[in-house]
Amino acid sequence: MSNFVAPEVKKFVAWDYVVFAALFLVCASIGVFFAVKERKKKTSKEFLVGGKQMTCGPIAFSLTSSFMSAVTVLGTPSEVYRYGASFVLFFLSYALVIIFTAELFLPVFYRSGITSTYEYLELRFNKIVRLAATLIYILQTILYTGIVVYAPSLALNQVTGFDLWGSVVATGIVCTFYCTLGGLKAVVWTDAFQMTVMVAGFMTVLIRGTTLNGGSTKVWEDAYEGSRLNIFDFDADPLRRHTFWTIVIGGTFTWLGLYGVNQSTIQRCISCKSEKHAKLALYLNLLGLWTVLVCAVFCGLVMYSHYKSCDPWTADFISAPDQLMPYFVMDIFSSMPGVPGLFVACAFSGTLSTVAASINALATVTFEDLVKKGFPNLSEKMSTWISKGLCILYGVLCTSMAAAASLLGGVVQASLSIHGMCGGPMLGLFTLGIVFPCANWKGAIGGLLAGITLAFWAGTGSFIYPAPPAKSIPLQLSTLNCTLANSTEVLTTAAPTAAPDRPLLADTWYSLSYLYFSAIGCLGCAITGLLISFVTGPSKGEDIPPVLIKPVCNLFCFWSERLKAFLWCGVQHDSQQVDFEKNLPKVIANKTGTDDTFKNSINKENKRQFPGYNPEENSYTNMSRESRL
Repeated sequence: MSNFVAPEVKKFVAWDYVVFAALFLVCASIGVFFAVKERKKKTSKEFLVGGKQMTCGPIAFSLTSSFMSAVTVLGTPSEVYRYGASFVLFFLSYALVIIFTAELFLPVFYRSGITSTYEYLELRFNKIVRLAATLIYILQTILYTGIVVYAPSLALNQVTGFDLWGSVVATGIVCTFYCTLGGLKAVVWTDAFQMTVMVAGFMTVLIRGTTLNGGSTKVWEDAYEGSRLNIFDFDADPLRRHTFWTIVIGGTFTWLGLYGVNQSTIQRCISCKSEKHAKLALYLNLLGLWTVLVCAVFCGLVMYSHYKSCDPWTADFISAPDQLMPYFVMDIFSSMPGVPGLFVACAFSGTLSTVAASINALATVTFEDLVKKGFPNLSEKMSTWISKGLCILYGVLCTSMAAAASLLGGVVQASLSIHGMCGGPMLGLFTLGIVFPCANWKGAIGGLLAGITLAFWAGTGSFIYPAPPAKSIPLQLSTLNCTLANSTEVLTTAAPTAAPDRPLLADTWYSLSYLYFSAIGCLGCAITGLLISFVTGPSKGEDIPPVLIKPVCNLFCFWSERLKAFLWCGVQHDSQQVDFEKNLPKVIANKTGTDDTFKNSINKENKRQFPGYNPEENSYTNMSRESRL
């Protein structure tokens, strides 16, 4: 029980509900618009990847909105408030992630002409690898989406009085509605609108909070005096929760698993009308990521300046750190009806965009990797209806999973832990396929199992045996100026209890920073996969179409053509005449049952010989679009 009197913080009023409801209405309307506009030409390809005619602008907005969810809106300011502004170092992680995605992974996926990223795994390895990766992705995405739906609903419920399950169900229904009606185009354009709402909400909070606390200089001084600006901590201890190395290295692995090989990201990129537009979308998206990150970090510093002498969490005015941001908003905007509704709309914009992206990606992966394999002769009309049915199914599953998310703790750590444990091994698997021609399917399966085992071992252990407080203790928070309750209760100090027994690994392996889970899974998968491949006999490069491999060794061996050719492991990157009908090995044809996937396949060194290459833009155009014109 709190020994402090909580200041009166108003709940939602009518105008707040009006602003919030307007967000849901606009999102649903976008789904209806695209359903009506394109009802006559809606094939499953149009529905799932927008007919591959999207431009870079809306895709960039969509990518930013989808991955800057309510976890960012609510969780990041709370992290900065409690642990300091070192979170801004993700600035570097995001830059590295986008460069690797745009230059290493995207060209391979785009030129292969695939719809699901997991199609690549069958083309490169076999059906077993593809199926295993698909099932892991489905599990990861449903778990993550549960957190994204539940966390903001809980935080806003306990602070604003907004109904918990009402908001959970409303989120699921609206996302499922516009995904099912409008497909990817509705998701992308709704995300662009939601990104605008998100930034508007952040800026409103920043301006009002900074004004109330004496201006930006005063906020900066308070943050400095409270040790919130100690950003560059170069301690190499991997057990420390956030240091320069854990954020830049661990954060890059974590977000690369989320961006570089994740269906939600790649599906948007390959929906662009050319490879140039896809790359440009990624780099523009980087600006969006930086903008939202800086807004969230500064919101955390403003919030610290406001509560530096009366911390609402320590004083028990709120029950969880993730409620700090909505509590702050209701506090500073108590005299401005409708503005809290804008912030709630900001938080839920992140939620809606992420859930919609997840539903659309899950439907795509399930249809391409499971349904079409079992029923290869489906008509276009039936395919479209099945795709819509999958959207509804996953909408219900993701909403239901929100009930389990309450067990996972803080939203930022929980969400990034899930991405690390599942995304890291997946990143290792795709890296094996794209970078190492010698890797075979046995190495891929063995590596994936090893990576998943290592990542889940570390992640589950850290959940059961949390790291010692010395490794993750928050910075000091004060209740000096909080009003004491008029009570005769005497504060008592609990008798010390014996520390519970901890296994030998609890203070080492299980105490690793959660940002390293992805690196563990990725490196474990790649190293194990290579070892197994060499033991069982490496793949023959001559049997691998060059479009499936990215010859990264060219960057380091530019001075020696002989060394480059040796490291290509037999892959014909320098072939002068590439005839895909003849050169595609029979094993690939047997795997896919069709050569449609390779109609877009383009050899980098011979690109000018093939349709789809635009010499003016120095990029490729989606052949599926050209064939319809």
